[in-house]
Amino acid sequence: MTDLERQLRGYSLATVEIAYWRPDHPGLLQQFSWQLYDLAPAFPELKRFLDHWRREIEASIHSIRVAHRGLIGPSEWRGVDEVLRLH
Repeated sequence: MTDLERQLRGYSLATVEIAYWRPDHPGLLQQFSWQLYDLAPAFPELKRFLDHWRREIEASIHSIRVAHRGLIGPSEWRGVDEVLRLH
């Protein structure tokens, strides 16, 4: 599915920041950030990633921050009744 198709299905851009500790450096709080298209407020894509993290990655999650913004909404789309041409 393309990004536009996701947006038209209700997905919107989410920025996720995960703070975590690795077992080899327990005194160092590390950070992982990325953006993805997800469905707020349930965030199924983020939950799928976190399930993978808990199963496959040897790191303890300290905190997760999510910022979310809808990209396409009714106020951003409008019909055009006329076109002005300048020569």
